[in-house]
Amino acid sequence: MTFRQQVLVLYLGTSALDSPVVGWSVYDGTGRTSPTTGDSDEPPYKSGVDALRDGWRLFQAAQLIPPYPGSEYDVSFLKHEFFFEKLVEGSESTEGPEGSEGSVGVEVVDAG
Repeated sequence: MTFRQQVLVLYLGTSALDSPVVGWSVYDGTGRTSPTTGDSDEPPYKSGVDALRDGWRLFQAAQLIPPYPGSEYDVSFLKHEFFFEKLVEGSESTEGPEGSEGSVGVEVVDAG
């Protein structure tokens, strides 16, 4: 039996796992799905806690770094990034569509 990794990246409104999702990415190492940007206007989960409840395992959280004085309101990157994984049974072959390295989908919504 071979296992393949699925990765879910959630960008949350704050550093708390129960805060709302403001952006997300999905990577499917099984090749069963091919998510792309704009697949959905709704995030796969409302919060990081919801992903945990659905069986996703948290394996990385973004380091909390305070902003440089005077830069508190500058816009740059989404700071509160959490990586989750699921191991699912997959086939022996890792071949996907020609030239593909895996599947990716990225979605960012207004933090409102």
